Amino acid sequence: MKVLVTEHLSDTGIEILRSADGIEVDVRTDLTPDDLKRIIGDYHALIVRSKTKVTADLLANAANLKVVGRAGVGIDNVDVDAATRRGIIVMNSPEGNTVSTAELTMAMMLGLSRRVPEACASLKRGEWDRKRFVGSELMHKTLGIVGLGRIGGEVARRAAAFGMKLIGDDPFCTEERAEKLGVKMVSLDELLRTADIITFHVPLTDETRGMIGPKEFSLMKKGVKLVNCSRGGVIDEQALHDAVKAGIVSGCALDVYDNEPPAASPLVALDQIITTPHIGASTSEAQSNVATEIARQVIDVLQGRPARNAVNLPLMEGDGLRPYIELAEKLGTLLVQLMGKITGKLTITFHGEINSRNLMPVTRSFLCGLLKPVLAPPVNLVNAPALAAERGIEITEIKIPTCEDYASLITVEGKVGSRAYTLGGTLFADGQPRIVRIDGLDVDVAPQGPVLIVRNDDKPGAISHIATVLAKRGINIARMTVGRDEPGGKAITVLNIDEPVKDDVIDEIKGLKIIKDVRLVVM
Repeated sequence: MKVLVTEHLSDTGIEILRSADGIEVDVRTDLTPDDLKRIIGDYHALIVRSKTKVTADLLANAANLKVVGRAGVGIDNVDVDAATRRGIIVMNSPEGNTVSTAELTMAMMLGLSRRVPEACASLKRGEWDRKRFVGSELMHKTLGIVGLGRIGGEVARRAAAFGMKLIGDDPFCTEERAEKLGVKMVSLDELLRTADIITFHVPLTDETRGMIGPKEFSLMKKGVKLVNCSRGGVIDEQALHDAVKAGIVSGCALDVYDNEPPAASPLVALDQIITTPHIGASTSEAQSNVATEIARQVIDVLQGRPARNAVNLPLMEGDGLRPYIELAEKLGTLLVQLMGKITGKLTITFHGEINSRNLMPVTRSFLCGLLKPVLAPPVNLVNAPALAAERGIEITEIKIPTCEDYASLITVEGKVGSRAYTLGGTLFADGQPRIVRIDGLDVDVAPQGPVLIVRNDDKPGAISHIATVLAKRGINIARMTVGRDEPGGKAITVLNIDEPVKDDVIDEIKGLKIIKDVRLVVM
């Protein structure tokens, strides 16, 4: 088996590859795209960092390629879809920089609190003004941690050693895990109002992009300090600039930016902001760790062992499971949006004929649906169990051989406090997935696009009220279904609509007395 390394990789990784039985390694860091395209057909594995572009055109010439390994986290330079279509595994090394980023976060907090960069610059200018650099201690300060994954958890452990009070916001962190970390879970709004220092450890997704803007800054304590070593775009940079100028934010430390390098950003020039050039993973240990990780992972694949940290799964055709895999993901996506957060234990139950199949991919797809709305890609059938376990999420799988109403039915359940949420889904005769039960009420929902879920009393006026509000705003209803427990009892109205609605539309729908709750979900 031949491995091609096209960018600098720590010597530890190269030595691991070369010491493996049956593996030949070529290190070629001088290849042009045309050179790489010409020779790639000879190789079974390709290891890259961020510079090499692994395009569909390149992969079309990679007749023997089994695996692409990215020494690092981001895979923006790899066409994962093209690799998946060709049955090529793509994997990254997400754990190697955990400690380095957590330690940089602590350095940023200390630098802000003790005004280290300013004091250093002052002394180098020949000044000696100790009174000007009176700082503050971390001990007894409240640290708000937004995102309690691998890095956020490591920051919590280190901050606890400084005697800080820890609060956190993460819809995917269970109470059990938070308790082990010594973190009190609160809402984001409460965290913003309470914290003396706020640090961010979230991926950049549609949900997190611009999550800290003018409204959020207005909630913060005057004099708050911010640290962002996660992803640029999480904080609205113009809003941050305005908050610093207004005195709301007394200090901020940034390692990431909307655009990198941030040449045009007004933040770089502000004295209150510490800026570093995205060095979260820039330690010799981290570089050695990612090289070691990716080398061992590539060897595993080439020697026939299971793939670790794969970001895709080659397509499974002909097994008949794909429609159920898609249905399970839809159920997960809907459940997490209805619950708003995930507690530690969830249940997936298989009823009827489906139990004759290998259901592992279906359960994993349910996990993908749960995790994708709040975690950065890639979340897939390969890594979903590990990501869930990391956040203390447990899945119980139940198999019931019979089903009264359908040939096969998948039901899922989760709880927030004492409130249980249940969903059921099946495949119709045309193979299309349908949500057929929500909290015990029979419905027929096409799980696609924006969907309004309205809980109401089963009384006249609810449907006409909803339709009138939407019509006034020019929102078209593509499909509607109604379920109820008994005449005059509890009812649910579910509408597929052509475009998402804003909060003021939802508030107007809630205005009718018989409307109990309104949720917008996106499938």
